[in-house]
Amino acid sequence: MVMEVDEPAVAATTSQNEQQEVQQNDVDMDTSEGPIEPDQTFEPVDQITWKFNQVKGNIDADVHTEADVISCVEFSHDGEYLATGDKGGRVVIFQRDQSGKYVKGVRSREYNVYSTFQSHEPEFDYLKSLEIDEKINQIRWLKKKNAANFILSTNDKTIKLWKISERERKIGDDAWNLPRTNRINTSSFRGKLQIPSIVPMELIVEASPRRVYGNAHTYHVNSISVNSDQETFLSADDLRVNLWNLEITNESFNIVDIKPANMEELTEVITAAEFHPTQCNWFVYSSSKGSIRLCDMRDRALCDAYAKIFEEPEDPQSRSFFSEIIASVSDVKFSHNGRYLLTRDYLTVKVWDLNMESQPVETYPVHNYLRTKLCALYENDSIFDKFECDWSGDDKHILTGSYHNLFRSYARGNNQGDAKTWEARPQENHATLRSRFVVPSAKRKRNNLSSSGEQTEEDLSSDQLQFDRKILHTAWHPKDNIIALAATNNLYIFSDV
Repeated sequence: MVMEVDEPAVAATTSQNEQQEVQQNDVDMDTSEGPIEPDQTFEPVDQITWKFNQVKGNIDADVHTEADVISCVEFSHDGEYLATGDKGGRVVIFQRDQSGKYVKGVRSREYNVYSTFQSHEPEFDYLKSLEIDEKINQIRWLKKKNAANFILSTNDKTIKLWKISERERKIGDDAWNLPRTNRINTSSFRGKLQIPSIVPMELIVEASPRRVYGNAHTYHVNSISVNSDQETFLSADDLRVNLWNLEITNESFNIVDIKPANMEELTEVITAAEFHPTQCNWFVYSSSKGSIRLCDMRDRALCDAYAKIFEEPEDPQSRSFFSEIIASVSDVKFSHNGRYLLTRDYLTVKVWDLNMESQPVETYPVHNYLRTKLCALYENDSIFDKFECDWSGDDKHILTGSYHNLFRSYARGNNQGDAKTWEARPQENHATLRSRFVVPSAKRKRNNLSSSGEQTEEDLSSDQLQFDRKILHTAWHPKDNIIALAATNNLYIFSDV
């Protein structure tokens, strides 16, 4: 059941000027105080040179099923765990190496399988005659409060809260006062009563569902985000954003609703939503038109009137049939300090300052060489791919994926031309990844020899790109320079050591 709370109407005796003043006060929000930290001048930082750590999954491209394709990746808040979800509804959790091994002076950055469980099953909506896929759309970790871990996972319709706990002790088999049979005759006990003993056992990791949040979304859920208060979370579909309490499963509050009275008048949909990392009353949601709206839940119960909108004016001369498609924002992330927003559209990554709505403060091209191939990308539906983006733990680097299993990391404050493109592929442990340079098809390949005669970069023609090999889902460790990339059915882990 979704509860919608309407804003109380302004009293009829209020004058027109007073009404306008009330409406103006409702949407004004000063982001220059409170949680917003003073602007930081980012001194140029060195580009990270990525080294191979691990690859999970079968690296043979021909040996995997559609259910094995990874659909989301997420580090826990302390970085000790890494969760992945796939199209088969499974969740796999990896744990950072606990052996105490050090490599090159730092703790081992290997991750080993910790737990695997089936989160969602395929369902059928009999009222609408629709199949509901088991594919995991997103996973979000709750902050750890005790020995157990909690995660939220969602498919298109249903969100579940899972508890992941360990059990490594049991009652000894010889410590019972009565035989452990189905027929226990209490009168048969004779002798001295002994206290059961606890003995160690092989570690068992159990995943148990604690809450199921369903029946609140008419359209497909694309985002979930846990609030900084760790008591509530939001879920977003194409037209609505709902607010939930973690303890209550049978009701949620509708806080954004952009569904028009006449669906023929629909011009945009919600593509992503996220809570502010420290302010429990702020959240943002992005749209297919390229705009990002910042909302303050203190203003009103239904946040259709946003506090701020971040959008870049379109150049009329460059407008084409594909303009609105490539402008659609596929991912939005707050920086860890809460000062900036990171957004990803089809061709670029942008950084927005919360105090400047008119244009992004930084724009990084991802694959501009695809501008001439938009027709072909539209025909094979690749133009609708939703790429994610991520901040580094110190907010000084940015990560996003591309096609041909390529990914890019940017050092903020550096020349954009210094950003390298790397290819995710198996290599020897701790070997430096070979960077790639994609050459537009009309250009000749470059001579990439260093002064010592070694090849520094491999050129790759844009005509050779394989669009079925792509890195859509990425995650950056919250403290260290460790990244996890989902490439079809493989999980690659790279680091700077």
